[in-house]
Amino acid sequence: MRRSHTMLATLVVAVLAAALAGSGAAASPPGVKPPAGIKAAGKIVYCSDITYPPEEFFRAAQPSGSDIDIGTAIARSMGVKAQFKNTTFDSIVAALLTKKCDAIVSGMNDTPERRKQVDFVDYLSVGQSLMVRSGNPEHITTLASLAGKTVSVESGTTNRQFLATESRKLASAGQKSISIRTFPKDTDAAAALQAARVDAYFGDSPVVAYYIARNPSFAFGGQPINPLPVGIAIRKHDPLRAAVQTAVNDLYTKGTMKQILARWHMADFALKK
Repeated sequence: MRRSHTMLATLVVAVLAAALAGSGAAASPPGVKPPAGIKAAGKIVYCSDITYPPEEFFRAAQPSGSDIDIGTAIARSMGVKAQFKNTTFDSIVAALLTKKCDAIVSGMNDTPERRKQVDFVDYLSVGQSLMVRSGNPEHITTLASLAGKTVSVESGTTNRQFLATESRKLASAGQKSISIRTFPKDTDAAAALQAARVDAYFGDSPVVAYYIARNPSFAFGGQPINPLPVGIAIRKHDPLRAAVQTAVNDLYTKGTMKQILARWHMADFALKK
C-alpha cells in the first residue's frame, strides 16, 4: 500500500513507539463544536475492529494504535472523551446504522459502494500489500502470480473484494483463479500464513509492515498496490460528520496528525494537505 521500496523498508525495521494518551484521558476545552447529542453524552463512541495492528489492537487489554490515537484526538478537540467498542469488521457498518456507536474508525476504505450507506471523513490514503513466508517459497511478487494460489484475508473488507475481482480477471484470461480464504479476525488471517495453511496474505500495507517487523517468518511479496482513501464512517445526515471533518482538518493544520502517524511509522499515508 506504500509508494516506494524505501518507505516499506523503513516500516519494516521501525520499532513501534508508545501510543498517545488513552481514550480515558480528561477532555480538553473544545476547539470544535460537537453536536448536541455528543456534548450531552460527554463522549464519542467508535466502532472499531481491534484486531488490526498497528491501526487498532489491544495492548495490556487497552485499545491501542494509530486509529485509537486519531479517534481520541478528534474527541478531545470537541471537549469529550473517546470510547472504542470492539466490533467484528463484517458487521461494523450494521452496528453504526443501528446506533451501537456514533462513528467507525477502523482503517475503513472510503469506496463508492460504502458511500451508499454511510458518509466518510477521509484522513489517510493507504494501499495494500501481499505478505508471504520468508524466502518467498511460492515466488509470489504480483497479483498475477496468485493464479492457482490460496490467499488469506479478513472477511468483509475491500481487500477481499479486490482479490475476488482479480481472481475473475485471471480466470477470464484463461489462468487459474485465486482461492480466497476469509477470516473474521485479521490476526487469524496472518496466522494462517505462518502455519502454511495458505500461500499468501493480503492486507493494508501498514498492517503487513507491522506483522513483518514483529515476525521474521514473514516477508513482503512484491510492491504495494491500489492506494485508497481511508475514512471515518458516520451515519448519513448526521451533524457529527461536519464536526469530525473540522477536527480532522485541525489535526492536520496543527501538526497533530503528523505526530500521531509518525509515532506509528505511518507518515507516508497522510493525506496531502
